Amino acid sequence: MLFQVGGQGSRPTFFEMSAAQQLPASLRAALTYSFGVLALRRPMFHRVLDYEDEFFAFLMLILETHSLRTTDASFSESLYGLRRRAVKIKVKKDDARLMSGDGINHSGLEKRQKVLSVVFLVVLPYFKSKLHSIYNKEREARLQASLWGHDDEGFDDTEYIGGEDSLASSGNLEAEASIRTRLTKRIQKIVGTCYPWIHASSEGVSFAYQLLYLLDATGFYSLGLHALGIQVCRATGQELMDTSSRISKIRSRERERLRGPPWLKAVQGALLSCMYTALDYAQTGLIAAVFFFKMMEWWYQSAEERMSAPTVYPPPPPPPPPKVAEEGIPLPPDRTICPLCSQKRANPSVVTVSGFVFCYACIFKYVSQGKYSGRARGMKIVSEDKYKRCPITLMPATGDHIRRLFHDV
Repeated sequence: MLFQVGGQGSRPTFFEMSAAQQLPASLRAALTYSFGVLALRRPMFHRVLDYEDEFFAFLMLILETHSLRTTDASFSESLYGLRRRAVKIKVKKDDARLMSGDGINHSGLEKRQKVLSVVFLVVLPYFKSKLHSIYNKEREARLQASLWGHDDEGFDDTEYIGGEDSLASSGNLEAEASIRTRLTKRIQKIVGTCYPWIHASSEGVSFAYQLLYLLDATGFYSLGLHALGIQVCRATGQELMDTSSRISKIRSRERERLRGPPWLKAVQGALLSCMYTALDYAQTGLIAAVFFFKMMEWWYQSAEERMSAPTVYPPPPPPPPPKVAEEGIPLPPDRTICPLCSQKRANPSVVTVSGFVFCYACIFKYVSQGKYSGRARGMKIVSEDKYKRCPITLMPATGDHIRRLFHDV
């Protein structure tokens, strides 16, 4: 199962290398999510989630070892049709005509390079993941301590009942536990202090190598490949055929090494066949299983959302505007004029029962205090009654229905 992103020549494009590098992280996220969903129905899968780092590291150890042994490529690189090649730079002038344009010769990987490749692909990411989890715990502990204070209360007030031997043994156990606890806390503090710098340095170096690779300034995509003297190249059709024949030869030699009675050889041969089949289809099977699981989850989730979605009704129409009462104060032609004082509104306030805007002092005196003096359309208005209503619509209103406006038209 090969995905060719594009490009010409044996040098992979930046997008091929980036996709191959990000595939393990995406696969881990998908597997973690899948086991999380399964754990909702089968609590036994919580064990896998508790040891997520170890489980994924063991899985990748099997896949990476098998892929490097058979195809000279990592698990994700073989998916994109890439191969790892050892780099040998020649400096002799006599061989200048035999060298390629960049002066680099590629050859197969040595056993040491394969072992170190597994270390860079599996062991170092595992330790980085553990350091990241320790750093997160230390950061949460520091945040909790800053919010709630340190909780240093121990078991000093605990009463022990027993003889001197039990007191001595319990004292030794407490001493060992306290030493172990202090050592653990010290290690966590060191990790919490150093990990951000280590992570930032690692990401900075990775970014620098990727930028140089994108600009065609180097043939190494990462620091690990540069340290091992390995470059990643595209596999040709002949290399793919040679890989298939080499795999068949390796497996035939492994079958010839079987020892024991005929029934034991048959059992070992059956186990080897099952292992070979699982390894051959692990690459395609993992990708296909995760894709199928996500597709089914999306299908059923969208169906449940459609069934549980509430019916959306159109919004109701706005209520009709209030009508001006025949006995009320008429509206001025200018909307910025207060209907009570016939002046430009100061501190505009609205009467919520009707929606009309007045000066705050005018409407407050009119509604609440029971007296008002002003002008409306040139006529002087003097009121000593407590109206408790809107002066325009004559709808009942009190001082609680007056609201200040901080943005007036």
